[in-house]
Amino acid sequence: MHLIVCSVASLIIACWAQRGGVGSPHPFKASFGDSPAPFMIDVDHEFIQETLQRVRLTRSPGELNQPELVDGPPVRVALAVRDHWIKDYDWFQTQHALNDQFTQFTTTVSMPADCRYTAPVPLHFIHHKSDHEGAIPLLFIHGWPGSFLEVGPLLPYLLDPPNASAPAFHVVAPSIPGFAFSPAPTQPGFGYIEAAHAFDALMRQLGYSQYVLQAGDAGGLIMRYQAHLYPSSVVSGLNNFWVVSPEISDLERYHAKEASDDEVAIIERMQFFISEHWGYGQIQQTRPLRLAHALTDSPVGLAIWIYDGLWPAVWDLSVLTAQEIITWTMMHWIQGPYGALSIYKQGGPLGGGFNATHFTPLPYVHQPMAISEFPKDLWYRTPLEWTQRTGNVKVRYLHETGGHFPAWENPELLAKDIWSFFGDKELSGMNVFQRYGERKGEL
Repeated sequence: MHLIVCSVASLIIACWAQRGGVGSPHPFKASFGDSPAPFMIDVDHEFIQETLQRVRLTRSPGELNQPELVDGPPVRVALAVRDHWIKDYDWFQTQHALNDQFTQFTTTVSMPADCRYTAPVPLHFIHHKSDHEGAIPLLFIHGWPGSFLEVGPLLPYLLDPPNASAPAFHVVAPSIPGFAFSPAPTQPGFGYIEAAHAFDALMRQLGYSQYVLQAGDAGGLIMRYQAHLYPSSVVSGLNNFWVVSPEISDLERYHAKEASDDEVAIIERMQFFISEHWGYGQIQQTRPLRLAHALTDSPVGLAIWIYDGLWPAVWDLSVLTAQEIITWTMMHWIQGPYGALSIYKQGGPLGGGFNATHFTPLPYVHQPMAISEFPKDLWYRTPLEWTQRTGNVKVRYLHETGGHFPAWENPELLAKDIWSFFGDKELSGMNVFQRYGERKGEL
C-alpha cells in the first residue's frame, strides 16, 4: 500500500512498497505511530533482486586520457563497486548485522503550530542507553551523504567510557527525513530549521527535557538551529562543522596580506572548495529533482555520486571499500535519494545553506559550544574568534589527522573531545545535571 501520512497523531503511518518496481518509494516494512515502537530493517526481497539487475546492467562512460579525478570519480571505481555488488555484496547479511548493531525505533512527531511545515513527521531513530549511572542524554545528528550509520563506531565510546572520570551518554541518533528509514517529507518546506523542531520533539517524547548535541555536516547546521530555538532544552553541544564565512574585513586583511595563518588557510580552503568541489551542492540546492531522476534509476550512479562526496573528505582512503560505499548508498537507494538531496534546497540560503559562494549567517547560539576541527574538513583551522561571532564557543579542538565524518572514521579522537568538553561541567554547562546526566526522576 502507499505511504499514508496522517494528521491525527494517534493513527498509524504504515510503509510497505507498492509493487511498482525498484523506484517504489518505501520498499521496507515499518509503522510510524504516535509513540516510539521497536523497528528492525526488513527490505523487500524482490526490490533487492531488482536492484541487482540494475547493477548488472550498469553502463559506464568513456574517459579522457587525463589524470584521475580531474573530471570526477574514475570509471575503475565504478566498475569495482559494480563487480563487488554483483559478486560479493549481500544486503540481507548487512541488514542482519545492522539490526544486531543498533537498537532502532520509529515514531511520529508533531511540528509547532507556527512552523512552515505542518504535516506530522515520521522518524526512524536509534536509542542506546548507557548502563552508567547518571549518563547524559546526547542527540547525534548525521549529515549528507551519511546517515545514522555514522554514529556506529562512536557508540561504544559514548555508552561505556574507559574510566570513571569520563562522562557516559544515552545516545539518540535520528535519521533526517528522507535519509535511511525516515520517510521523505510529503510537502515542500522541510529544511534544517524544521529538522531542529522535529528532533527536539523527539527528545521530549523520549523523556529528555534537557540534553546535549553532537553533529557535523547538515547535522552541524541543524544543531545550531536547535540550540537557538530551544535554549531551555539544549544545554550545550560539540560541533565538528561550525561553518562561518569570512566577513568583508577578513577578506580585506587577506588581500592586504595582514591575515593570520589560520585565516589565510580557511579563506583559501573555502575558495578552493567553491571552485573545485561545490558543483554537487549547487545542483542539489537548485535542481535536486533533475538529479534525482538519474540517481533513482541507477544504483551504481548513486554510489559514485556518494563516493565523489566522500573521497575528498576522508583522511584514510582505505576506509572507502566497495562494501562500505554500497552500504552507505543503500541508505539512500532503498527509499530513493530525492528526499535527502532536496534538503539542500529546502534548507536553502534562508535555512543556513550554502549559496553560490558562502554560507549564509546562522542565528547566534548562547549555550556553551565546542568545535572539533579535522584537516580533511572544509572548515579546518577556522579561527576560534570567527566561530565566536555566531556562538558562545568555549574551546576549539584542532586535530592533525581525520576528516569530515569523524564519528565514523576517527571515533576515538572525537570521543576524547566529547569527554573533555562535557566532562568539564563548568565549561560545558553540565552542572545543570546532577552527575554527568539527567536530573533525578526525570527519566
